Amino acid sequence: MPGKYSLYAGNKSPPLSWSGAPEGTASFALIMEDPDGGMWSHWVVFNIPADVLELAEGQPITPTLSNGAVQGYNDFPGMGYGGPSPPFGTHRYFFRLYALDTTLNLAPGSTRSQLRTAMQGHILDEAEYMGTYSA
Repeated sequence: MPGKYSLYAGNKSPPLSWSGAPEGTASFALIMEDPDGGMWSHWVVFNIPADVLELAEGQPITPTLSNGAVQGYNDFPGMGYGGPSPPFGTHRYFFRLYALDTTLNLAPGSTRSQLRTAMQGHILDEAEYMGTYSA
């Protein structure tokens, strides 16, 4: 991942786009996590409207995004995106997008764990993208 997306060099969220949502998709959820950092959560976004097929670069650190999506807390802890900041070596960062058959009754600031619990039984499909960043 380019340095501008790291925590200490801008902390800009990267642009993400997707297509091919399954029929019946009511919303999307996104979790970014680092398995090399103990499954550290870097970004939690949910209730992304079904007609929204991208998150532009540099999303604000606010409870709700302009497209209506809701952001949760990451493990730093903080609201919204928290960029890569590995203490040493190269870490992998997984962006997992979930197509859901419902919108979720979760408040802004919900955690990854709360999101995963709320998604149970509602995941129609999922996609994954992995990037790396080195300290």
